[in-house]
Amino acid sequence: MAETAQPPPPPLANGQAIIAPVPVAAVAAPPAPEQQPTETLYIQNLNEKIKIPVLKASLRGLFKSYGEVLDVVAHGNLRMRGQAFVSFESPEIAAKALKEVKGFPLYSKPMQISFARTRSDAVVKKLDAENFDAHKSEREEHKKKTRYTNPLKRKFKAKREMDGGAAVPVSKRPNVQMPDEYLPPNKILFLQNLPENVSKDQLTTLFSQYPNLYEVRLIPTKKDIAFVEYLDEGSATVAKDALHNYKLDGENKIKITFARK
Repeated sequence: MAETAQPPPPPLANGQAIIAPVPVAAVAAPPAPEQQPTETLYIQNLNEKIKIPVLKASLRGLFKSYGEVLDVVAHGNLRMRGQAFVSFESPEIAAKALKEVKGFPLYSKPMQISFARTRSDAVVKKLDAENFDAHKSEREEHKKKTRYTNPLKRKFKAKREMDGGAAVPVSKRPNVQMPDEYLPPNKILFLQNLPENVSKDQLTTLFSQYPNLYEVRLIPTKKDIAFVEYLDEGSATVAKDALHNYKLDGENKIKITFARK
């Protein structure tokens, strides 16, 4: 059976045919612009219970393997809580760090990392020192203009005005100690999960494989831990990296971290 011919679209008054509109869904949306790399990373979703000095030290220790960390900025105020900025010498270093560290669970919370929209003070001061004063003035002016533009800031300002201008008391945070895994380098190593029958001679033999061993100290009242001291942090780091999770008795892994300073 022959197909029925479709009638042509009805003409307009001027004789032109009606052209059916293209459905909105059929029009492809333009691709979102890629974020341009900068020397500074903006980090979110940080654990708010960690004290700021500890958090900054942890971030610096985590990122220093990618290159010199020029600055780490983090504050405990309401606006900046759970956020930080880490600055490097170049966008390339920052891009590599972002790619490899994004999602890393620092203090049990996966970090959300992106490039900062502007250059940090530390970056401008080192790489573009002659324009540092202008950069700082521009930043301060922007800060004044946007100080109370978002709802959270307006609420905070209104609260202060209701209290007669007095500062709003901040609830005291719990004292959270840095986990052993993020402690800064130390020439003294802290050993845990040792076999109860381990001897000083056994540990001395094991750790003397690495240069500059100074002393091995057992704890008489707690036989599953010990301290091993080297002459410098570098030697201790080499031994730690080599022997962490070593099975001294063939079964239990030794946990090795830097001792707390």
